[in-house]
Amino acid sequence: MLPRSPIFPNVIEINHQLGRVLGCNVYLVYDKDDWILIDIGYEETVDQIIDLIRMLDFPFSQCRGLVATHADVDHIQGLAKAKQVLRAPVLAHPLAAAPLKSGDRLKTFAFIEPQNIDMTMPPVDTDRLIDEGDKLQVGSLTLDVWLTPGHTDSQLSFRLGELLFSGDNIYRDGCVGAIDAHHGSDLTEFVASLRRIRDCDAQWLLPSHGPIFRKDDALLDAAILRLEGYLRMADFGTCAVEWPLMDEYEAELAAGLMPADEPATS
Repeated sequence: MLPRSPIFPNVIEINHQLGRVLGCNVYLVYDKDDWILIDIGYEETVDQIIDLIRMLDFPFSQCRGLVATHADVDHIQGLAKAKQVLRAPVLAHPLAAAPLKSGDRLKTFAFIEPQNIDMTMPPVDTDRLIDEGDKLQVGSLTLDVWLTPGHTDSQLSFRLGELLFSGDNIYRDGCVGAIDAHHGSDLTEFVASLRRIRDCDAQWLLPSHGPIFRKDDALLDAAILRLEGYLRMADFGTCAVEWPLMDEYEAELAAGLMPADEPATS
C-alpha cells in the first residue's frame, strides 16, 4: 500500500500523488472508504490511475461516482473504460450527457481536422444528471454543485468548504478555458461565472489544469475585464455579442464619407 498524500484533508489530486503530470487534474475526494473521482482524463491513463487508486487502498466497490466536470475529450475520454472497471455511476450535467452518450467527437474536441487532432471518443451513458443546486454526498462530506457555464455549456464546479473545484474557468496564470463557438462557449455566461467565483468566499481554487492556487480577486478581475473586451471583438466571431466597428462603418456609409474623410466618432 502507498501512503496517501492529500493536498487538503479528504482530497487527493492524482498528478500530485504521482509527482508527474498524466493529463488533466483528477481529484479523488474521500471520507473513510467512500470516494468519488472528479474527471478521469484520457483513456490511455485510466489503467495508471486505477492502479494507483488500488495501491492507495481505496475499495473499488465504494466508488460513489465518476464525475465529468464537462464534456471535453481531455477530461472524459477515459470514462467508459473507468466505468467498466470500477462499475461506478457516471455523473454529468444534462448538456454533457448527450455528447457523452453519442461519443460526439466534434463537440468534445476529439476531432479538429485543421489541427490534426483525431482521437476516439468512446461513448458512455450518464447514470445521474447533476445540475446547479444539487449535492454530492461522499461519506459525511457534501459537495455543492455549481453550474458555471462559459467555457462550455455544461461546465460544472464543486464547492467543498473553503475549496472550489473550479473546472476550466480560471488558471493560476489568469488564463481561462478555450473559447470556441461550436464547443458551446458563451462569453456573457463566462463573465458571469468568473464574477460568481470572485464573489464567493472560497479560499482555494482547484482547477482542471495546472497548479492549485489561492483565490485571487485581482487575478479574477483582470480575467473578467479581458473577457468583457472580447464581447465586442471580431476576434471571437460568433461568441462576441457585437462588433462596434460595423456600427461605425454603417454610419460612415450613411453620411457619405469616403476613405480619405474624417471617420465618424464612435
